[in-house]
Amino acid sequence: MAISVFDLFTVGIGPSSSHTVGPMRAAHAFVAGLQRHGMIQRAAGLRVDLYGSLAATGRGHGTFTAVLLGLEGFDPEHVLPEEVDRALERIERSGEIRLGAELSGAAALDDAAAAVPAIRFGVPDVALHPLTVLPRHTNGMRFAVLDDTGATLDEQTYFSVGGGFIVREGAEEAILDRLEQSLAEQPYPFRTAAELLAHCSSDGMTIAEVMLANELVTRDEATVRAGLERIWQVMEACKDSALTRTGLLPGGLNVRRRAPEWHRRLREQDPNRDPVFWQEWINLVALAVNEENASGGRVVTAPTNGAAGIIPAVLFYATHYAPGAASWGPEQKQRVIADFLLAAAAVGVLYKEQASISGAEVGCQGEVGSASSMAAAGLAQILGGTPEQVENAAEIAMEHNLGLTCDPIGGLVQIPCIERNAIAASKAINAAKMALMGDGSHHVSLDEVIVTMRETGRDMHTKYKETALGGLAVNVIEC
Repeated sequence: MAISVFDLFTVGIGPSSSHTVGPMRAAHAFVAGLQRHGMIQRAAGLRVDLYGSLAATGRGHGTFTAVLLGLEGFDPEHVLPEEVDRALERIERSGEIRLGAELSGAAALDDAAAAVPAIRFGVPDVALHPLTVLPRHTNGMRFAVLDDTGATLDEQTYFSVGGGFIVREGAEEAILDRLEQSLAEQPYPFRTAAELLAHCSSDGMTIAEVMLANELVTRDEATVRAGLERIWQVMEACKDSALTRTGLLPGGLNVRRRAPEWHRRLREQDPNRDPVFWQEWINLVALAVNEENASGGRVVTAPTNGAAGIIPAVLFYATHYAPGAASWGPEQKQRVIADFLLAAAAVGVLYKEQASISGAEVGCQGEVGSASSMAAAGLAQILGGTPEQVENAAEIAMEHNLGLTCDPIGGLVQIPCIERNAIAASKAINAAKMALMGDGSHHVSLDEVIVTMRETGRDMHTKYKETALGGLAVNVIEC
C-alpha cells in the first residue's frame, strides 16, 4: 500500500522502532503465518538468528526480548508496558515461550499452557551475527520452527527497515506491485517534493490537503481525523507519564531521569506560560518523551522511536505558542493538530520513498534528521506557510542534520539520543521561522537534500550506523 500517515505515526513501545518494534512485528508475522498454515501445534523447537545492527546493539535496544514477545503473539501497537514486564518475567522464570498464545486467545484460557506449545527458548538461545550483514538490509533476522524430529517446518527471513516497517524476504516484488497499484488509486500520487508541489500548484491545495485527499482513498474523513487525534493523545500521554517517573533509566548507564525535576523548576519559573520560556518547555517535552521511550514505555514512532520526541515537542510549541493558540477552541485545535501531522507525514513519505529513516542504514540523519524535517514542515503549515515555504522549512531542517551519526553508548537509546531530540526540535522551529521569513524560493530543493542524505548515509562508515562500534559509543566509558 502507499505510505499512509498511519504508517509513519504508529503506536508502539520503546526503545527503538527498528530494533524493538520491527523485530516484534516480524516475529508476530512469522508466528501468525504458522497459525494460518496449521503448524503451531507441530512446533517443538525454535531457531532465531539476528544479523548486523540487530545483533550488535540488540541487547540495549530490547531486540532479544521483543522477538520473544512477538513469538508469543504480542504486537507492539496493543501490548502495554505492564504486560511486557509480566510476560518477560514469566519467560525468564520458566525458560519457555508459549508460541502464538496471544494470537489464539489461549492466554485467556484457564489451561493456556495446554492450548499452545511451550517451547524451551529464551534470550540466551538467540544466535547473534553482528559482523554478518544480509544483502537486503543490516537489520536482518531469520526465524525457523522445528518439529519433534528436528526437521524445519518453516523458515522466514525479515528485515526491519526503519520506523517499525518490516519486509519479508521474497515479498519485495509483491510489495512494489501493491505500492504501484495503490499509488495509481490516489488522486494525488507523489514520490518527490517536486510532484507534491506540482499537485499543490495545479489544484490550489496545501500540502496537508493533498495528504488528506490521498488518505481518503482508504478511510473516511472522520476516521482519519479520529486517528490523528489519537496519535496526539498518545504523544501527550507519553510526555505526561515521563513527568511522574523518577530514578534511573534501565540499561546500566545510570542515566538519571531529568524530566520530573525540570518540570517542577519550570512551573516555578514560568507559572503563567511566558513566551520567553518557550525553549525550555520544548526541551522538556522532547526530553520527557525520549526518557519514556528509553524506559520501554508507550510512544508514537514519529517516524522512529529514537526520534520520537521531536514532533511532540514542536507540536507542543504549535499548540501553546502559535499566534492565537490561547483562544483556540477544541475543534480548531484538532484541525491544527491534524494539519500539522498531515504535512509532516507528507514529508515523511518523501524520506521513505527516496532515502531511509533507518539509523542502521543511513545514520541518525535518517531518524533525528527526518523527524526534524517533518516537524519543520508541520509547523510551517499551521503557521500559514505556502506549500513552497513548507517545503523550504523541511529542506532547511534536514540540510543542517546531514552527516549525523548514530553512535549510541552501550547500544542504548539514551546518550546522545535523548538530548539530540531536544536540539533537533529547536532546529525544526528555527527552520520553519526562517522559511516563513522568505517567499519559498531557495537554492537547494528538498529533493536534492534528501538524495544527499541518502548518499551521505551510503558513504558513512558502518561503525557510525547504530552498531555502537564508533564515535561516542567507544570513546565514552560506560559508567
